[in-house]
Amino acid sequence: MQIHQTLIEHPRKTIRRELINEIDWSHRMICIKGFRGVGKTTFLLNFVKERHEEDRGCLYVNLNNFYFTRRKIYNFADEFYKKGGKVLILDQIHKYPEWAEELRACYDNFPELKIIFSSSPVLRVIEGNEYLKDIAKVYHLEGLSFREYLNYHGNFDFKCYKLADLIKNHKKIAQEITKQVKPLAYFEEYLQTGFYPYFLKNKPYYNETLLKHVNLALELDVTYLNQIELKYLPKLRKLLMIIASEAPFSPNVSKISNAVETSRATVMNYLRYLKNARLVNMLFSNGTEDQLKKPDLVYAHNTNIMFAVEPGNVNNRNLRTTFFYNQVGYQHDIKSSDVADFKIDNEYHFIIGGKYTEPEQEGTYAASDMIEEGTGNKIPLWLFGFLY
Repeated sequence: MQIHQTLIEHPRKTIRRELINEIDWSHRMICIKGFRGVGKTTFLLNFVKERHEEDRGCLYVNLNNFYFTRRKIYNFADEFYKKGGKVLILDQIHKYPEWAEELRACYDNFPELKIIFSSSPVLRVIEGNEYLKDIAKVYHLEGLSFREYLNYHGNFDFKCYKLADLIKNHKKIAQEITKQVKPLAYFEEYLQTGFYPYFLKNKPYYNETLLKHVNLALELDVTYLNQIELKYLPKLRKLLMIIASEAPFSPNVSKISNAVETSRATVMNYLRYLKNARLVNMLFSNGTEDQLKKPDLVYAHNTNIMFAVEPGNVNNRNLRTTFFYNQVGYQHDIKSSDVADFKIDNEYHFIIGGKYTEPEQEGTYAASDMIEEGTGNKIPLWLFGFLY
């Protein structure tokens, strides 16, 4: 309880995330997944401050604390519940063994207790988890959208837009935004160092911090949670480097398997692990992720990873398509298209390019960089950073 009070009473410089408004907090078992350093702890503490600041029935605990090497979650929750506890927030659940069984026991035996927990994006909270698959609601805390980044740096209060509204009313929306700010003045910096909130503490070492978390994700999240022996870690790192140096690219699995010195099947598994860890994105023609089928294209998960891991592969084409996939794919179904770069929600076909890029066919759209406002089916690329 003392740690909880200390964290709440000594606020740090934070960014309020839109996800806090989108979660149905009435659920009794909620999981917040997210990449290392993306702000899960800050998000949970902001939730406490906004909704339970003076509520002694709410308690935040970090399972990284050595206290939980000798105390079970269930016993801790039982004592908290008997003392009137209503909301128990468990940070870093993946650090605790047998977490799923104990959470289920809490759910079954403490009917008026709400549990909110955070985890690595790799953790199987629902998939194949007999304990929680029917009761837990999982949400992903993504990196900062361009909108959130702008709001922080310019002290603005821009709202997010639904994709259909943005497509229909993009000219009016862009005009309203550009009355207050020149978005392109911030866009390049966002692409390099704006997706993760690392800049809040030590911006000059942003890339070093990101690389540290990428390596930790590979060493701990991907290997440990997927039960991969550490001796195979160099192969995972080499695969990520190949992707970063060529992405977006259509993978030649045989060539990659030779370079990584492993089987084709293992390469496909590794690609899936990297995707689950929020390190890469994969584009399929049918939108499914059949492990027996290779993706049409592999992308870095976001543009910041491109700059940190392999800046030599950074160019306008790669940045634009990676940004679009990252910002749109977070909440929408995204597939490859026969007539453009992407097909969104089986309805919208988008070609991504520079300021002179136009829709190539009737019924298609262009997301064009280096323009403040669009016309017709030509929409500013930066505006797709206002979807969340």
